[in-house]
Amino acid sequence: MRSRTNRARVSTCVALLMTLVAWLGQGCRAEQSWDLWEKYAAKFVDPQGRVIDRTAQDRTTSEGQAYAMFFALVAGDRGRFDKLLKWTEENLAGGDMTLRLPAWNWGKSPEGQWKVLDDHAASDADLWMTYTLLEAGRIWRDDRYAKLGTVMASRIAQSEVILAPGLGTTILPGPQGFHPEPTAYILNPSYLPPFILVRLAKENPQGPWSTVLDSMPQLLAQGSGGGFAMDWVLAGPGGVRPSLTPAQLATGKNEGVPVGAYEAIRIYLWLGISDPGTPGLREMAAPLGGMTNYMRTNLLPPLQVDSAGKVLNADAPVGFSAALAPYLQMMGLKQQFKTQMDRLAALKDPSTGLYGRNGDYYDQNLVMFATGWQDQRFRIDKEGRLKLKWK
Repeated sequence: MRSRTNRARVSTCVALLMTLVAWLGQGCRAEQSWDLWEKYAAKFVDPQGRVIDRTAQDRTTSEGQAYAMFFALVAGDRGRFDKLLKWTEENLAGGDMTLRLPAWNWGKSPEGQWKVLDDHAASDADLWMTYTLLEAGRIWRDDRYAKLGTVMASRIAQSEVILAPGLGTTILPGPQGFHPEPTAYILNPSYLPPFILVRLAKENPQGPWSTVLDSMPQLLAQGSGGGFAMDWVLAGPGGVRPSLTPAQLATGKNEGVPVGAYEAIRIYLWLGISDPGTPGLREMAAPLGGMTNYMRTNLLPPLQVDSAGKVLNADAPVGFSAALAPYLQMMGLKQQFKTQMDRLAALKDPSTGLYGRNGDYYDQNLVMFATGWQDQRFRIDKEGRLKLKWK
């Protein structure tokens, strides 16, 4: 009788312990949930996995799909990750991303059809998608993600990596175009996060990634203007210099001036969220002293500067503060960092959970990267590997 009673008590204790473990597990998962990702997805990601830029005729870009896949991985949201990947494969890559890199622009045509509007690839999206797939394969232990990332990396190396005169090995913004003169190439430094290059080099030491990384300090040193990162640069026999945009160069009129604005702000972000031990990081940050000095005497970052370092527009949106915050922290500007984070908190819309007056799409992406990193939802080690809060 006593034996049966003891067994009953043990069974009851085991059941209670299992219930407690399950409850604690749910509590831990709840603590790890990323509210901003849920708000972001609610506004910008449809049920099929399409990321919609509502500030640009509801278009979808490969960059937007790649960023959202990264955020889904950081959030541990495998369901949305798979939908984002499937939509990208089916709609931007003709159903097979081993055959082609994804088209960069999908939306509503003048005839009213929803389809690919420009089938050219964009290397920033290609690199982010490759990186995210490799990390998803490692973290979720899914070989399909890893192999797809490996094939994409090989295709980038084949179609987007070049040997630029006066610079060395680098990556074009896309496989077609960006070659305005026989010996010159137009480049976008914000397309090349250093930690992604490090991760790809670790994955395939025989690939071009280490040499691309080696060229980054020169790309930023010669391509900056007045100590500010520029949106576009030109590499040729004489080295690297700030450039007009591809669209401006295509007119042949060479009107306007090179600027640092919506593209270049990401350069500070990528440097700021890189591990301090990332090869060449200090050499990459050193040429950008113009921004550092500007922030010593100004509360907020500028929206647009020219290649002489002259501020053309000082009124940067909230996303610029988010993007610059990790860089300011890296450079030891504690008060300036705090000011940017205070601005984010002040501009969070309680009705939507998003940031800024209009919840602008590009701003939210910059905020997602910066606050996800600041809250330690993700960190990146010196070998480019993700360390995730939920993992």
